This record gives sequence, structure tokens and C-alpha cells, in this order.
Amino acid sequence: MRQLFGTDGIRGVAGEYPLDPPTAFAVGVALARWIGTHAAGEVVIGIDTRESGPWLAEHVAGGLEREGVGARFAGLITTPGLAHAAKIGPFAAGVMISASHNPYQDNGIKIIDHSGFKLPDEQEHVLEQYIFASSGAGLRPAKPLVADPGLDREYVEFLAATLPGGLAGVHMIVDAANGSATYLGPELFTRLGARVECIGCSPDGRNINLHCGSQHLAPLRAKVLETGADVGVAFDGDADRALFVSHSGKIVDGDAVMLLTALPLHARGRLTEVVATVMSNLGLERALKNHGIGLVRTAVGDKYVLEEMLRRDAPLGGEQSGHVIFREYSTTGDGLLTALRVLDAMRCTGQDLDQLTQEMKTYPQRLVNVRVRERRPLQEMDLVNREIRRTESEFGDAGRVLVRFSGTEPLARVMVEGPELDRVEFHADAIAAAIRGEIGE
Repeated sequence: MRQLFGTDGIRGVAGEYPLDPPTAFAVGVALARWIGTHAAGEVVIGIDTRESGPWLAEHVAGGLEREGVGARFAGLITTPGLAHAAKIGPFAAGVMISASHNPYQDNGIKIIDHSGFKLPDEQEHVLEQYIFASSGAGLRPAKPLVADPGLDREYVEFLAATLPGGLAGVHMIVDAANGSATYLGPELFTRLGARVECIGCSPDGRNINLHCGSQHLAPLRAKVLETGADVGVAFDGDADRALFVSHSGKIVDGDAVMLLTALPLHARGRLTEVVATVMSNLGLERALKNHGIGLVRTAVGDKYVLEEMLRRDAPLGGEQSGHVIFREYSTTGDGLLTALRVLDAMRCTGQDLDQLTQEMKTYPQRLVNVRVRERRPLQEMDLVNREIRRTESEFGDAGRVLVRFSGTEPLARVMVEGPELDRVEFHADAIAAAIRGEIGE
């Protein structure tokens, strides 16, 4: 059982355990010792725009250097950009300091191995043991780190090469969430010939994801409608996800992106199934089925999507939240790459996002979180199971029920999908009430 690592690295409030200086230093020491059993070489470290990023990076680097492992600093970079650097450079591993879509007070440490992939659960468990064993290693942070600008420049070169046709004539709005894509996003799209207007591109260390980015699409939608732009794209804090707004103001999520990018791959005989999570909408499953494409579901988390993609040799997978993985190009979800693939689909077909996503019927979905005092197996809770069976009986194959426990918080998560919103809300609330009655706080 992992104690530090969640579904996407080590997360917490910056300055508090496990994101305090001694633990960050211990992570560096532990990573150096773990690397010693696998490979040799430097570690590349990147950050997003949070004010805590530089000191956390310096403490991780200090732990690495204590054990004789060098650290190269990429500076402000996206998580997929850091993964790309780890893969193509002379690096034994990569460390991304980011809490993704969370507010600035939080931060996180993501470990990426030299192949560019996030560590599997079993390797994170091993690394945790090294971290606990290194917790008394003292504290000696590195000197202030100086960024190597060549690392993110090479990443932009790589992305641009995936779209040789360019983006001439495209008018787009970019919301960088005051995060990692603040400079890389506009630079990439402008270089390819697009006319770019940027919002959420003025980071101050504390405004990352604040009323902007993929968690807050209203400002982007308003800007697209005001300017008549062809498309808007919003990233999260570390730009490993992207969500879109069409010319008419329609919100296009990760499910719709997977549909519109799956169809051309299927037409070329390169795709038979898409990998998504249990949270992807039933509408995606049905739209894909209409084209003879299967949908395989995994646990929540893009790392689990990728693991299943690798097992099945599937070229495309992702999450409703906007993490989309294109295995031809990347080892992780990449918001900038996703934007290029969406823009390429628009350019190749001559269709806008409204046309490309018109097949996608989104079923009403209701999510309810219930605080719990314990995690009891669902099959042992008669009232909960009775409500689940009642919901499944009413909806049949036109709906879904998912009840799961959070991996990081004392929460039971209830998700109900169905054809009518009022019945979806009724059943979701009934299941949540049954959980509260059985194990609620």
C-alpha cells in the first residue's frame, strides 16, 4: 500500500508534510539511491509557476547532489515537456514540481523514469521505502538553480514537427491558466502561423488556475464569442490536459476530443478501440460503437489509461477531464499536443468543432462526494446495493452507476448517468444518502 504517492505523484500543501523541505530533500536522496540500482546519469527537474516551485526543486536537487547525482533544471516547463526531456536527453529520470489543476497553495512531486513514463505503482512503492529510509539524511538544498533554455526549446521544436501543414489562417484564443503553458503555448501556435490571443498568461506565483484554465472555462468562452475566434483552448496548471471551446461557444471535453481524433485513425485502419476511464460519458461509448470502435475502461488516472494502452497496443486513450494520450507522439497526456491534433482534424476536414463533435450525445451525469468514517466493501452494505440495483433496473443499458472510494481522501464518490437529468439526480442522491446512513461521518 503506497503512503506518499497518489494517482499522480506526491501531493499536498507546499511547506507542509509531505511537501516540506526535509521530505523534498529526502525525495532527492531516495531518487538518487533508486537510480543507482537502475541507471546512471543526471536528473532533469521542471516546475510550473507556483511560488513554492523553486525552493522545492532546490531541495530535491540538494538530495540528489548529496548522493552524487547531478540535476539539470528545465525551469518553467509543462509536465509532458519534462517527460519528453527525460526520454530524449541523457537523463536517468525526471522530476516535475507541480500540482496540476490545484490552487497555488498546493504543490506536488511527479517522478518520471528515463523512458518518459510515470512510474508504475509498484515502483512508486519501492521509491517510498527509499524516501522513508532517507528521512534522516539531513538537509542541504542545492544552490539556486539556473534554467537550461534548450530543454523547452527542443520540446517546442518536436511539437511543431508533428503539424507540418501549420496553422495559417487560424484565429485562436489560448487560456494558459497562468501556468506552465504561459509562454510555450502562444510561442508554439504563433510559430505555426496561427493568430493567437492569450488570456491567463500573466503568472505571479499565486494565480495559477485562479478563475482561469481548464477548470474555469467561462472566461475563455466569453473571449471566443467576443472575438469570433475559430477555437479556444484551455490548459491546466502543468498543461498535461486541454479542453476546448468551439466558434459557437460549445464546450468540447476530453471525451469529444477522443471521438473526433479516433475516427480518422479508424478510417486508416490504425485503431479498433479507445482506452478511457470509468468516468468517460456513455455518449462516447455509444458514438464509438456506431463506427465499430470499442471502448475499454480503466480506473481513474491517466497513468492507468496508459498502462492499458500499452497492454493492448492502443494508439489513443484519455480522460473526460482533457488528458488525452497519443502514443504515436507521447508517453503521457499532453495539452499542447492534443490542441495540435484537434486543430489538425479541423484543418484536414474543413470542419469546425461543432461539426466534428455533432455525433457526441452527452448523457446527463451527476457526481456526489460523501465523507465517510470507514471504507467498507460495497457488497457488505445492503441499503447501498439496493439503491444501486434500483437505479440499474430503471436505466438498463441507457445508464451507468459507479460507486468508488477516493484514493486520497475519506470520500465515497457516486456517479450516475442516464437519459434524463431529474432521474439521474434523484438516484445519485438516493445512493449517496444510503452511503451516509451506512458509513457516513
